[in-house]
Amino acid sequence: MTGHFFIENTILVCMHVIGLAILLALWRLLRGPTLPDRILALDTLSVTAIAELMLFGMHLDSPIYFEAALVIAMLGFGSTVVLSKYVLRRDIVE
Repeated sequence: MTGHFFIENTILVCMHVIGLAILLALWRLLRGPTLPDRILALDTLSVTAIAELMLFGMHLDSPIYFEAALVIAMLGFGSTVVLSKYVLRRDIVE
C-alpha cells in the first residue's frame, strides 16, 4: 500500500463521515426544539460544509474549493453573530 493510496482513501472516508455530520446537523436544524438549537445547528452546518469543501479540494487537487471554504467561513460567522444578537435582543440594528 503506497502513501498516496492511503491518503486518498482516508480523505474519502473523512468526506463520508462529514457528510453524515451534515445530515445530523440538518436534522437538528429542522427538528430543533428551540431557536438556539437551530442557530447552533446552522453554525455546525457551516463548519462541516467548510470541512467538506476543504477535503473535496484536497481530493481533486484544486485550490478553488479552499477559496469557497473561506467565503463560507466569513458568511457563517456573520450569520451566527447576527442570529445570536437577534435572539438576545430581538433587534438586529442598534
